[in-house]
Amino acid sequence: MSAPSDATDAPTKAQRILVVDDEPSILRTLSYVLRRGGFEVLEAHDGAEAVEIARREKPELVFLDVMMPRMSGFDAITEIKATPELEKTRVVFLTAKGQPADREVGFKLGCDEYVTKPFSTARIVELARAVLGPSTRA
Repeated sequence: MSAPSDATDAPTKAQRILVVDDEPSILRTLSYVLRRGGFEVLEAHDGAEAVEIARREKPELVFLDVMMPRMSGFDAITEIKATPELEKTRVVFLTAKGQPADREVGFKLGCDEYVTKPFSTARIVELARAVLGPSTRA
């Protein structure tokens, strides 16, 4: 016999996050911790694939590396933000490019956060929740 259902027990739709990195171990680790944190996770191995998946799947958040084959993260965010239905998509750069000029470019292109590698995977779920926070999306 099960306990009576409460309205707060109703399933909620998991927020969708696209993780983009050309390093398989980083991609696997980020995907794992985000799934454990209750998010739906999509994966891409380069910027071009990220743009394609973002346009098709419309994630709420993209964790994006900068230095990748085929298309850099800087070019990918430009393409993503230029797509009308994705212009308010949240983007967090997770990258080894930590110079002040790189950070400045990232923020000018529309990222919400810019985190340099190495980073704590324990902080990733907290960061995702902080960035997604109270929705400002229309």
